[in-house]
Amino acid sequence: MKVGVILVNYKDYAERFLAPCLESLRQLDPYIKPDIFIVDNASSVQSEIYLRTQAPEARIICNKHNDGFAKGNNDAMRIMLDEGYDYILLLNMDASLDASALKELVYVAESNHLAGAIQARLMLDPDRELVNSLGNVTHFLGFGYCRSYREKYNNVQVKSSAIAYPSGACVLLKAKALRDVGLFDEEFWMYNEDQDLGWRLWLSSWQCLLAPKAIAYHHYEFSRSISKFYWLERNRLIVAWKNYSLLALILFFPPLLIMELGTTYFSWRSGWLEEKKKVWAYFFNIKNWSYLLKARRQTQALRKVPDYKILPLFSGAIAYQEINSPLLKYVVNPIFSVYFSITRLLIKLLKQ
Repeated sequence: MKVGVILVNYKDYAERFLAPCLESLRQLDPYIKPDIFIVDNASSVQSEIYLRTQAPEARIICNKHNDGFAKGNNDAMRIMLDEGYDYILLLNMDASLDASALKELVYVAESNHLAGAIQARLMLDPDRELVNSLGNVTHFLGFGYCRSYREKYNNVQVKSSAIAYPSGACVLLKAKALRDVGLFDEEFWMYNEDQDLGWRLWLSSWQCLLAPKAIAYHHYEFSRSISKFYWLERNRLIVAWKNYSLLALILFFPPLLIMELGTTYFSWRSGWLEEKKKVWAYFFNIKNWSYLLKARRQTQALRKVPDYKILPLFSGAIAYQEINSPLLKYVVNPIFSVYFSITRLLIKLLKQ
């Protein structure tokens, strides 16, 4: 069994986080000893020397430019697929693994031949009793968020190991599944690429699962920034466009327009209206539609599973502590949840 781990570095990230991450990899249960790949985005002579000194056992891939999370991981995944690896673990450099984590992830993957992506139980670091993610949730309008974020794990009841999509912070990917559905969509650059990959796996009859006994600790901070707002807003629309059936796109278009009004108002109040305008500019630019049409055709060609079987994994509400508000809790979420329930039923009745 060949297993590889990918770490993506950008500038001083390695100096801040690499040491504990590497130490956790070196102390893994000897049942599986993975090969380590480090992708150095916007690589410099100094960063390359630092990585080779600190991680002499790793294979270093140097990218001249900052190619983003999607392409950075893809660069290493392509090498692994060419070299016949069975499993690929994506691990954020600011995360560390419990000694038995990789063994547990592989155990779940080997126990279920349909398991294409298996996420570890992500706990916060240093608040290690609190959850970072028990699998990620897709809102039916394309938003993605962490399930059970900042809840105490002992208080959480995990009803099912099936998840809408895995966090790219710590997920084991089956090479056979990647050969089937493809790698990250590099158009995303950063954010939502894991959501898109998870959705494509479900469309093509693979499964995304949580392995609760595989524990990883993640230095995660929910932060808002102008650049992040652009990527999140643009990419959530791309992922919905690519993966929904035509019927679902039509039925979800009215609430999508309402949400666009809401996010526009939010961006105006937050001083991010220019970033929102850039999102619209992307979709109104005819040059981008060659990609958008091709990406949708390729994704729909993977479809073996209808939407009505995937939508139960989605949510009509945004249940994420960091973006909670009375308007969201008492107005937006109830209305959209009812709409989502009705449209889900209609899609199921039409077997779409």
